[in-house]
Amino acid sequence: MTTTPSSAGNGHPEPAPAPAPASPAGKLLRDAARSKPVRKARSAAREALRSLAAALTTPVPPSGPPLRGTSSRTLRWLPYVLGLAAVSALLPVTINVLTQDYRLGGAFAGALATAQTAPLLLAVTRPLQAWWIVFAADVLGAMALLGASGTEGRSWPWTPMAVVGYLLLMLCLGLRERRRTLVAVWLLTGAAGFLLELFSQRLGDGIHVLLFVLSGIVLLVADTLRTRGEVQRRLAEQETISEAERARRTLLEERARIARELHDVVAHHMSVITVQADSAPYRIGGLSPAAQEEFATIAAGARESLTEMRRLLSVLRSEGSEVERAPQPGLGRLQQLVEATVRAGVPAELSLAADPGDVPQAVDLSAYRIVQEALANVVRHAPGAATRVSVGSDDAHLTVLVVNGPAAEPVSPLETSGTGHGLVGMRERVRLTGGTLDTGPLPDGGFRIAARMPLTTVADPDEAKDPS
Repeated sequence: MTTTPSSAGNGHPEPAPAPAPASPAGKLLRDAARSKPVRKARSAAREALRSLAAALTTPVPPSGPPLRGTSSRTLRWLPYVLGLAAVSALLPVTINVLTQDYRLGGAFAGALATAQTAPLLLAVTRPLQAWWIVFAADVLGAMALLGASGTEGRSWPWTPMAVVGYLLLMLCLGLRERRRTLVAVWLLTGAAGFLLELFSQRLGDGIHVLLFVLSGIVLLVADTLRTRGEVQRRLAEQETISEAERARRTLLEERARIARELHDVVAHHMSVITVQADSAPYRIGGLSPAAQEEFATIAAGARESLTEMRRLLSVLRSEGSEVERAPQPGLGRLQQLVEATVRAGVPAELSLAADPGDVPQAVDLSAYRIVQEALANVVRHAPGAATRVSVGSDDAHLTVLVVNGPAAEPVSPLETSGTGHGLVGMRERVRLTGGTLDTGPLPDGGFRIAARMPLTTVADPDEAKDPS
């Protein structure tokens, strides 16, 4: 019998059958799935799911108990008291509803009610962790109620007590967590309700929609309150920082102004040194060449110091300010200052020692400026108040005392708020001379300013103690 050899017998494999041609509809679906917009949509969906998962698993770091900033111990414990009260009210009612109305087993009903209500205590400080427990217990309870004999005709998938506890939990969550976490919780709450509705549309009565809407409202209100509190807290912090910066700037401005005013005092002394050193060879006969060279060196050093002081003054002078050419005032001009204050409507009187002695120029200028600032404060804050200015001295100190009574009439002061430069400038001037300053209100509604400055040079003014 003869056989026809097959292709397998001669060592050649049989060719594979040709694939069936793809249908036009399948090709269109594959092309659509591979298109760029679809790939972008899938990527965006995956990113959104990852973001939601991160929001649900990353709680805000614990910042301590609520109301921790209050000074009242009762208020600090108030959130815990309210949480305990909510658990104490909801737990027995939930157990009773599950056993009596839904006909659920007693042991399981007790465990389920505890899981649904007890985490409200944890929600006071860690609401996201408490939400996971309550959410899982609510979903488990909905599945268990499917087989309970009393579920027919009652609220499902959420019981009324579960809705109340869940809304309280949403309040705690909204007051502590980020906004994206709140959105993720709200969406997962709605998704769980709609998915459970698919299991048994016969039992569902729309309570999942009610919970979805109410939880969104509660989260929105709580988030608004939290955001408002954060904004107010940040504003308070910024105001504190701004106030500190303003005080620091005021202090620096006063120091720069005092330094500019003292330039004339120091420049006068340096000019005297220069003149005396230049004229010494002509006034003193028989000076050796070495002594004459020494006086010339002193004069050159004094002139160089004056040049450097002028450069320093140009740095301290504010941009656009005019150069002060008038000599700096002192005790000799106090009478003019008091008379100008009287013309401004303040009945002021001056008591000045006949011979205050040898007053250093820095102390002389500081005394005048202290009286000037004190009288200006009276005009601004207590117009018409009787004011007495007293300046006296002993062998070691010059004392400046400015006392004013209350305003003559209960009228609004010319300025309700000052710049704060007055007292700051006084303290800096007194500190510069090594003296002390005492300021404060009087029992009758007036104000008192007392400065005591030494008449001798103080090596380090920072060593002087200022009781104010």
